Amino acid sequence: MDQIDFKILELLKENSRKQWKEIGESVHMTGQAVGNRIHRMEEDGIIEKYTIIMNEMKIGKSIQAFVTVFMKTTNHTEFQQFLRNHPNVSEAHRVSGEGCYFLKASLSSQEELNKVLDEILKYGNYRVNLSIGKIV
Repeated sequence: MDQIDFKILELLKENSRKQWKEIGESVHMTGQAVGNRIHRMEEDGIIEKYTIIMNEMKIGKSIQAFVTVFMKTTNHTEFQQFLRNHPNVSEAHRVSGEGCYFLKASLSSQEELNKVLDEILKYGNYRVNLSIGKIV
């Protein structure tokens, strides 16, 4: 990895649909050379996947909840599978410090939030913080 690779990654992070030719103009390379670097970073596992960022508010998910989970069971594998399969959990991190897991959930109603929290109670207790505005 050199500075050009880092610049290519930065540009792809801003917009992963950006054309190789356009990226090449920013890093003073041909589009084909940029494509070769991108393919190498994919093969090396540096670029794992391409995705989108949704505006949750525009699809009816007006509640963003950040949940710290305090496990009461040692069955972390089952809980992690629950998180992977849950349609409202957009991020899940195993953490050190206070709590065992930190989750981000996107929900359309207070009732939906309560349902998710009730499901989490099977595995442990929780603390919830609600977003009142996104900054970055």
